[in-house]
Amino acid sequence: MRYPASEKLEIIRLVERSHLPAKKTLDMLGVARPTFYRWYDLYQRFGEAALEDQKPGPRAHETVCLKASSSRSSIWRWSTASLVRES
Repeated sequence: MRYPASEKLEIIRLVERSHLPAKKTLDMLGVARPTFYRWYDLYQRFGEAALEDQKPGPRAHETVCLKASSSRSSIWRWSTASLVRES
């Protein structure tokens, strides 16, 4: 489930103000601890704007294969390191 930035900020504030341990509060809210601490780290380092969803795109470790054309059998393999022609 994706949370809008406003809800992420509200969850951060609830956990900060809670008299319960963070784990217990997060369990009650149904938010995974790693997810919360990722949000919290971004918030502390970069402020509220960092809680906005980022546009999805290729990650550094992903590789995308593209056909050069329908009439050619070669494939171009793209990665962040290079563009390589494979036959």
